[in-house]
Amino acid sequence: ATHARIDEEARRGRNEARIGEARRSEAMSGVLGRAVRCARAGGWRSRGLCAGAGGGKEFTVTLFPGDGIGPEISDAVVRILAAAKVPVRWETHVIDVQSKKPGEALVSREALDSVLRNGFGLKGPMATPIGKGHRSLNLTLRKELALYANVRPCVSFPGVKTLYSNVDVVTVRENTEGEYSGLEHTVAPGVVESLKVITRTASMRIAEYAFKYASDHGRKRVTAVHKATVMKKSDGLFLECTREVAAKYPQVQYDELLIDNAASFLVADPARMDVMVMPNLYGDIISDLCAGLIGGLGLTPSCNIGESCILAEAVHGTAPDIAGKDLANPTALLFSSIMMLRHMGLRSHADNIEQAAFQVLHAGQVRTGDIGGKATTSEYTAAIIDALQ
Repeated sequence: ATHARIDEEARRGRNEARIGEARRSEAMSGVLGRAVRCARAGGWRSRGLCAGAGGGKEFTVTLFPGDGIGPEISDAVVRILAAAKVPVRWETHVIDVQSKKPGEALVSREALDSVLRNGFGLKGPMATPIGKGHRSLNLTLRKELALYANVRPCVSFPGVKTLYSNVDVVTVRENTEGEYSGLEHTVAPGVVESLKVITRTASMRIAEYAFKYASDHGRKRVTAVHKATVMKKSDGLFLECTREVAAKYPQVQYDELLIDNAASFLVADPARMDVMVMPNLYGDIISDLCAGLIGGLGLTPSCNIGESCILAEAVHGTAPDIAGKDLANPTALLFSSIMMLRHMGLRSHADNIEQAAFQVLHAGQVRTGDIGGKATTSEYTAAIIDALQ
C-alpha cells in the first residue's frame, strides 16, 4: 500500500515537474529571477538561525582548509565571499595528522573550541586512510562537536545535464551512532566484531529534526529508511521513534522504506522522494547516491547541525591527483557556505552568491573539467565573482 501510494504521488510529481521545468527554462533564459531562485534554493535552506537578517553583525567562522584540493577550493570560497562583501572573518586551523604523536588528539582542543566559540565552521575535504591508520577526521569532528544531523540537499542544477532534471531530495542522516560508533574489536584471529549502536535519544532527536525541517520548508513527506526486516531491534527502535514523532506532524506525510528499495526507487525515479531520514550508514550511502543524480559530490552541499554549532563541509574526496593544479571544482564547498550564511541570517548575501553561481553554470561557458568544461579553479571563481550583483 505504501509503495502504491508513493507511485501515485510520483506520477503526479512528474507531471508537476514537467510544468515546473518548462517554467524554469523560461525564467532561466535570462538572469534568474528572485522567485525562481527561491524556489530552486528551497532545498538548500537549513533550519537554524535563518530567521534573522544578520543585523549588520560580523561573524567569525572557523575554517578547516582540509587536504589535497581542500586549500584551493577553500581559498576560492573565501575569495567569493569577500567579493560579495559578506561580513565574516576567518579563524584558520590546519589539521596535520602526520605531525601527531601516538596517543595525541587528531584535532586539537584549540580547533574544537574555536568552532564552539564561533558557532560556525567551514571544512574542506580531509583524507582518511582505508582499512588502517587513524580514525576518520570527519567522524572525529562530528563526535567531538556533537553534530547530530547531517543535511544534504540534492537539487538539480541549471545547465548541468544529468539523467534527471527534476531532482529535489533532502537527506537527513543521524551523525553520531549506528555502524559508525567506532566500536570494533578482534574476537579471535580472523574474527572481528563491529557493534551497531542505536539509542532512543539520538533517534528521537534526528526524527524531530527531519520533521521540523519538512514542516518549516513546506516539504510534503518524510520517508524513514531502514532494514528492520533484518536488524529488528536496532532499526526497529529507530522506526518506533520516527513513528512517534510523525504523529506530532499530521501535515507531513510519513512513509517507511527498506534501504534497498529506497536505493532502487531513487535510481528509477527520484521524484518519488522528498525528505529522507535514516541512521548513519544508510545516510552515508543514500546521500552519495543522491549526489550522483545531480552531477556528483563536486556539486553537493552539506551541513552538520549541532546544538551549539554547525559545520558546513565539502563531502567529496581530497583528489590528490589534481591537488595544486588549479583544476578543482569549488561548487560543493561554495554551496555549503551558502547554507551556512542562511543559518547566520545573511540571506541577501547567500542569494547573491547563489544567483551568481547559477548564472555561470547555466551559461555553461566557464566550467571545471568534472562537469564538462575546461576552466581552471581560478577562472571559474573569477566568473562567479564577475556575476555577483
